This record gives sequence, C-alpha cells and structure tokens, in this order.
Amino acid sequence: MIGFVYILECSDGSYYTGSTIDLEKRINEHQNGRGANHTKKRLPVKLLYVEEYLSIATAFEREKQIQGCSRSKKKALITGDFDALPNLSECKNETNFKYYKEKK
Repeated sequence: MIGFVYILECSDGSYYTGSTIDLEKRINEHQNGRGANHTKKRLPVKLLYVEEYLSIATAFEREKQIQGCSRSKKKALITGDFDALPNLSECKNETNFKYYKEKK
C-alpha cells in the first residue's frame, strides 16, 4: 500500500509532519479540524511538501525522521535546497562541536 509523508504549514507558521495512505483525504481532515491536535488549533494549514513511498511503513519511518529534523532542515526540504542538507545535518552544539575540533 502506497504511503505519503507530508509537511504542512500552520497559520502560526509552525510546521506539521505526518504520513498517510490517502493524502487528499488527510489534508481535508486537517483543514476541517479533524486532523492532529497541533493542526486543529492552528487552522488553516497549507500543504508544502510531499514524498511518496511504496509502503505506509516506510512513509511512517520517514515521518519520524523528518519530525526529528530542525526547522531549517525542513525548510531546505520544502524549498528543494538539497545541497544545504549535509551542512544542516552537522552537529553544532557547543559540546560536540568543540570535541570534534579538538580531535582534528
């Protein structure tokens, strides 16, 4: 069964990532306040990004992966700036970044 991963932009500018087997139906549910709690409090929503997979299980795995991404990485996906993704994936918090620099 085919699955989709999608990113919505909510009225407050936040992003919502989900997965479904019926994209049109699911987007309508979100727009009508029958989607996730996050989206029903932030209507209307706008579909910004979609990926299609051969199985809903794979789409669900990808949903969880995208949910763990930073806002800037999600924005790069949405805008198709795939060249920026590797740099956005690097850990730059102070502790790990220092450790990495010291080991060079």
